[in-house]
Amino acid sequence: MSLSKFFVLSVLHRKPMHGYEVVQAVEKSTNGCCSPSEGTVYPVLNEFEAGGYLASTNEVVQGRSRKVYALTEKGRDAFQVAVDAWLEATDCIVESRRIAAGAVKREEREG
Repeated sequence: MSLSKFFVLSVLHRKPMHGYEVVQAVEKSTNGCCSPSEGTVYPVLNEFEAGGYLASTNEVVQGRSRKVYALTEKGRDAFQVAVDAWLEATDCIVESRRIAAGAVKREEREG
């Protein structure tokens, strides 16, 4: 699962949201590191809904109809699998960084 899709699941894991709210929540939760556009998020939301990971309802907010997305049980399970996978990937990155730092220190001693 791509990191941007992971962030969409992550913010929806907290609470149901409409599409633009998802965009804002992803940007805020990543401190601006990931700033998806609406053009990126809506296809992901549609894909997740078609796959049964999200369910949507229509709500009227300030006179406008908005589609609000919520994780299904399948979506919550997928989020947990994604968390585990990203934690494993993070562990590999941290280990690679540790190895690289050790190699630099050895080069400095030998150089």
